[in-house]
Amino acid sequence: MFRKEHLENGIPVVMEAINSVRSVAVGVWVKVGSRYETREENGISHFLEHMFFKGTKKRTTRDISIDIDSLGGDLNAFTSRENTAFYIKVLDEHINQGIDLLSDIFVNSVFPEDELEKEKKIIKEEIKMVEDTPDDYIHDLFSLTVWGQEGIGQSILGRRETVASFTRDHVMSHIRKYYGTRDIVISCAGNFQHDEMIAILNKRFGGLRQGSTPKKGVAPDFHRSVRVHSKAMSEAHICIGVPGVSQVSEERYAFFVLNTILGAGVSSRLFQEIREKRGLAYSVYSFTSSYIDAGVWAVYAGVSKKKIREVAELIIAEMRDFSRTLTDVELERAKNHLKGNLILGLESTNSRMNNIARQEIYFGRYISPAEVLRSVDMVNMKQIRELSERLIDGDMFAVTALGPLDKNILDGIVG
Repeated sequence: MFRKEHLENGIPVVMEAINSVRSVAVGVWVKVGSRYETREENGISHFLEHMFFKGTKKRTTRDISIDIDSLGGDLNAFTSRENTAFYIKVLDEHINQGIDLLSDIFVNSVFPEDELEKEKKIIKEEIKMVEDTPDDYIHDLFSLTVWGQEGIGQSILGRRETVASFTRDHVMSHIRKYYGTRDIVISCAGNFQHDEMIAILNKRFGGLRQGSTPKKGVAPDFHRSVRVHSKAMSEAHICIGVPGVSQVSEERYAFFVLNTILGAGVSSRLFQEIREKRGLAYSVYSFTSSYIDAGVWAVYAGVSKKKIREVAELIIAEMRDFSRTLTDVELERAKNHLKGNLILGLESTNSRMNNIARQEIYFGRYISPAEVLRSVDMVNMKQIRELSERLIDGDMFAVTALGPLDKNILDGIVG
């Protein structure tokens, strides 16, 4: 059962009680991520996420690790382009201890200077790891192509030079600006009693009072561009995309179905045409990235450098021909596939916690699984065709390639 309440300091709490499980997941979500950073401070949200685990007024870093292992739970955090989240998952019998630990790192962290310097080194290694993982790194390069060097286009991890420049003052300034009560959402899912949960949260988080600085709300421009990044490796990687729809668009369910048909499963057009029929790629799929005010519909493939242009042309042809060749059978299969994935994805308390938090952040209301299923079922052929035609209209393709490639290998690929 879903309920929404507010703490005494105004922080909204979204709760979904599930009495059939033994776990509880609690997350503290802050509505700030890399898109709200200046270019000079790119990576500060992710850096701060790490620093919250480096000691509090009553726990050392080692104490935090020992306490969560002693509970048999999971304490972690992540940063995205629009949000930062800190969460814990424990057995229902450990709710008090779990929230005490989560609140301690969120409310009472001390950000020691020696830990700050160590964490810079760790994050630099994380950046290197991503750069050495081309099927991950291509997505950062693609975002840069699509959105430019500021806002959404920036890396979540930041750049080596920005991370090296961070001081404790940067960390504390970021908290003062963006970690105010009006930009925090607390989300809970699992086996708990509502009244008990609110009482615990008021005790642990009720002392937070600060306001926060309004964030820039300018919608980013989609850049039509082709960029090739040459790097010695055995395989080439490519992303090709067009403008999509936002996280809050009324067309989001049609967008999901559209993407499913193109490349979100083993029966999808791209998988069947490029992998199964032609044997040109091991990994090929389409994906959507949606934000509060923008989105992208894109395809990734890892291919031989000799075949990259052929694969790129096939992808673009599939996207351009989509509305003309769509069938009723594909539409129904995609809807069933999507519904299954959506519901199966909500079977853990962590997933439920994440889901209701994002609903609160982006929609300010609860959207039940039944409502989601109805919305998917309502998607029709006319919507899909009109949406795909509009997204492809104007040849607004952005292309990014990474690998042992000549800079001009994709010249004239779109136009």
